[in-house]
Amino acid sequence: MYGKGSRQYRQMTAVLSFAAVVVFANLHALQPLLPELSRLFLLTPLQASWSYAVGTLTLGLSLLFYSAVSDAIGRRTLLGISLLGMTFSTVLLTQVESYSALLWGRALQGFFLGGLPAIAVAYLGEELEKPALLSAVGIYISASSLGGISGRVLAGFSAELGHWQWVFWLWSLLAILLLLAFWRYLPASQHFVAKTFSARQALKDNWFHLRQPVLLLTFLLGGLNFFIYLNQYTYIAFVLAEPPYALSSGWIGLLFLTYLTGTLGSAISGKAARRMAMPQGMALGVVIMMVGTLCTLLPGLVFIVLGFFISAFGFFLTHSLATGWVNQHATRAKASASALYLVFYYLGASTGGLYLHLFWQWQGWAGVVLGSLIGYGLALWLCARLRGFPLPVMAAAPPISPAAAATRVTDRR
Repeated sequence: MYGKGSRQYRQMTAVLSFAAVVVFANLHALQPLLPELSRLFLLTPLQASWSYAVGTLTLGLSLLFYSAVSDAIGRRTLLGISLLGMTFSTVLLTQVESYSALLWGRALQGFFLGGLPAIAVAYLGEELEKPALLSAVGIYISASSLGGISGRVLAGFSAELGHWQWVFWLWSLLAILLLLAFWRYLPASQHFVAKTFSARQALKDNWFHLRQPVLLLTFLLGGLNFFIYLNQYTYIAFVLAEPPYALSSGWIGLLFLTYLTGTLGSAISGKAARRMAMPQGMALGVVIMMVGTLCTLLPGLVFIVLGFFISAFGFFLTHSLATGWVNQHATRAKASASALYLVFYYLGASTGGLYLHLFWQWQGWAGVVLGSLIGYGLALWLCARLRGFPLPVMAAAPPISPAAAATRVTDRR
């Protein structure tokens, strides 16, 4: 096992952090560009949002595939294949000329993007000593957050400076550099032990989790929160692109800096879990999201930005606690339980635009706020239901961070 001061530790941390930036930047790059795509391809806001949603959808579904297959063929091998596919699909997106081609390209890209979050931490866990592992995972999580923010911000300014596809030229170049770094510097697996792939066992484990009320309710909570929260950004982008704000794509992209307060929400989730029951902490996060959502109704751009800062804090607080709750209540096959949580999570991200679009058509942004409050009200009801499930005696530790849980879906030790 490699220690924190070893050359292999430094190489693993650098390569996987670089990969996290590229992968999550590609996933989220299109979100601030939706008004631009709507204008270029003559689309409704809902139709334009499909180009973003299809990527999150295929990524979420791919996690089940990667988490099972990597146990059989190896972490590094499958990760290399997924990064190669990501590079190919990103280059492909620089050449699309129709909206249908963009959708197909995004679906393909989303599938290959799922390899890193499904495999990275499992690979690190097999190769690093515990102190080195904790440090490496922390750096990797930070890089993932940086990738999501930088992808959106750079995409907005790329469209403003030239064309929306320019950002994919940048990420294609970085993806090629990433492949070179991967093959040259990422150490081969030393401690991986292949397991026989069993689709029957994987299905059996997933069905077992879905039949546990405490887990199913938490899966629904995670999916519902992302169902609302992520798609609020989609519709506020159209608000900001029109008068009286009339912001360019570059300025709309800067709105995603509000994600930074989510880092604080994640960081204090452990303290919240020690001070109150975890379902109460999740409910607190939902209430904070409701406050942030209502804040956006106040007149002025400042209150819109403030509202999203508040909502990001509440969302990541709830998400952190929910992922920890799943880990603590899964009595077997914890990796597949985490994977199922993320499937619901990304399915929510992919379908929430359909729901909020009904309210958008009815009353514009005020309608979206109403629809959001209804969704968050249902989330509060789910939190109340979860209060009836005490923690197992063996699981009294604070919750793991959301990004660590998101990347731990192949850790079947």
